[in-house]
Amino acid sequence: MAAYRYSRWDGTQAGFDLDADAILSEIRDDLAYHGDVGFALRRMMQQGFGDRSGRHIEGLQELLERIRESRRQERDQHDPGGAYQDIANELNEILDQEREALDRLEQEAGASGDQRRQEVTDEVVGEHRAQLGLLPEDLAGRVRGLTNYTFTSDEARGRFEELLERLRSETVQTYLDQLAGAASTVGPAERERIRNALDALNTMMEQRAAGAALDPSFEQFMEQYGELFPGDPEDLDELLEQLARRMAAASAMLASMTPGQRAQLQELMDEVLSDMDLSWQINRLAGNLRGAFPGEQWDLRMSFSGGEGMGLAETADMFQRLGELDQLERMLSGAPQPGALAEIDLDRVRNLLGEKASASLEQLQRLSRRLEESGLVEQREGRLELTPKGLRRIGQRALEDLFKHLSKDRLGGHGTAKTGAGHERAEDTKPYEIGDTFNLNIERTMRNALRRHVAEGELDTGGRPGVRFPVRLSPEDFEVERTEHQSQCATVLLIDLSLSMPLRDNFLAAKKVALAMQALISVQFPRDYLGIIGFSERAREIRPEELPAVSWDYVYGTNMQHALLLARRLLGRHHGTRQIVMITDGEPTAHLQADGGVFFNYPPAAATVEATLLEVLRCSQEGIRINTFALDATGHLRNFIEKITQLNRGRAFFTTPDTLGDYVLVEFIENRRQLAQRRSRGA
Repeated sequence: MAAYRYSRWDGTQAGFDLDADAILSEIRDDLAYHGDVGFALRRMMQQGFGDRSGRHIEGLQELLERIRESRRQERDQHDPGGAYQDIANELNEILDQEREALDRLEQEAGASGDQRRQEVTDEVVGEHRAQLGLLPEDLAGRVRGLTNYTFTSDEARGRFEELLERLRSETVQTYLDQLAGAASTVGPAERERIRNALDALNTMMEQRAAGAALDPSFEQFMEQYGELFPGDPEDLDELLEQLARRMAAASAMLASMTPGQRAQLQELMDEVLSDMDLSWQINRLAGNLRGAFPGEQWDLRMSFSGGEGMGLAETADMFQRLGELDQLERMLSGAPQPGALAEIDLDRVRNLLGEKASASLEQLQRLSRRLEESGLVEQREGRLELTPKGLRRIGQRALEDLFKHLSKDRLGGHGTAKTGAGHERAEDTKPYEIGDTFNLNIERTMRNALRRHVAEGELDTGGRPGVRFPVRLSPEDFEVERTEHQSQCATVLLIDLSLSMPLRDNFLAAKKVALAMQALISVQFPRDYLGIIGFSERAREIRPEELPAVSWDYVYGTNMQHALLLARRLLGRHHGTRQIVMITDGEPTAHLQADGGVFFNYPPAAATVEATLLEVLRCSQEGIRINTFALDATGHLRNFIEKITQLNRGRAFFTTPDTLGDYVLVEFIENRRQLAQRRSRGA
């Protein structure tokens, strides 16, 4: 069996992952406002969020700022020309050291008193000084000249040999980071092996470009030369991408120097590679990689303001790091969905930006995958959309949010006030009364009977186990299941979708009310009917599954008349209590004409007002009650709503986005409660 250990939380343990429900809760306002799962996830991805342990997950905006800050620090601190200057300074120091040795040799010969020694020394010193004086000013020329020069100073010779060995290592590392160790420390046979590896790699690239089969294959190549490429690439593309990234960094490094520095350093590096018999293969590889990866930042010139110099390899490392930061910035900036982040290498992010950034990006990568795995969203024609399960969850969350704001004294319980016979079982029981439906609760009935037997002294086993005795049931033992009175109510919710709703910040509150009512009725009052109609210039029916995606219309016009007409037709198919709940923030400014066209005018025209009130009157004649919830009502809107209430005898509520949900839910549930009470009394 698996063993588990539990310890007290001390703040150092890893936090809990963000689960699908938490993600959906995080995006529900954006989802309600815009109706687009992809947009809501992009907003969450951009802004970041907090997980269940309170840890902040950085969003793309913060990660992009980290990238820009890292790039600024590199450019403000370093000088790519420092690599050239360091080599030039060290060569000057070696030359100074050799000249000092010549001066000492000349002085020692003069002090010896030996004429012949002084003559020979003067001749040798003169030849050496002449050779040093004829050295070119460029770095490559100086290195070439000193390679063939016989040093007088052992210290100067040792320093030059160390410099030459370091230049070989750093030059190869500048172009081929992975091969630097092998190329700089081994003998001619091992270097021949490296040349063969580069030749085979170039051959594979050229064969691929020509459309021919690779010879050798990538597997054969790695089997023969794999130890030279410790990056452990999975295929040829990955290996070439690693090499291209490094060579592009070397190209950008040279491009960012002054023309004089660039020319001298390029010549020096070519000299070192020629000395190692690697120049032709590396130049061949560079040309092949430029053709295969044109998107890399070849020859990109970068500006620097710092003064700190580095060696060749370190400078190439910095340029590769800057190139990777630029590439990461492009990938993060262009990611349309969390799923697009899956292509980003988290190890590279960790090396570039640190552990926290990598952990945050990993969480961002999982956002849509968690929602899909939980069954809350699914891909439809390239778009993320809510599933029926996701629709229910969004509605439940909206309902929970609204109920949190309701005080118990305003709302109390959410069911009907009277219990008794009915169709739906409640969670508790009651003693049986004459007239109750005989839905007997066996467990509690038997418990009541046993208690009565004990109280009457009839239950005595005499301490003998396994003794059976009869249990006689009496009417006072009976306990029956409570059931709720079921009353059917048909409601049509009218939501104003005109442009004024988002402009006045009223849309989100109305959308949340619609989601909450859909959840409330489908779960708690499943026998009730809820229709939803959105209206602006025209009105249209909205199916429940379409509700989360509903947004406002980019048109002017508040066509209440058309909305009331459609609502009346929908309610005409239902019996029992029928009502319309209308949420709006404006007066009627549009109505349907006889030919089906729309008439619009602002301020409201008399014809529009009359057509709307006529539809209100028709609703009243058919026994349909209209409850109107006005947001940010002006004096004109108040006057118009009062006319509605006079004609219909419904109720009017003048509210704000913050309290809209409270008013609508309380009014709806109170109506349901009164309906249930009337039905109960009628029964």
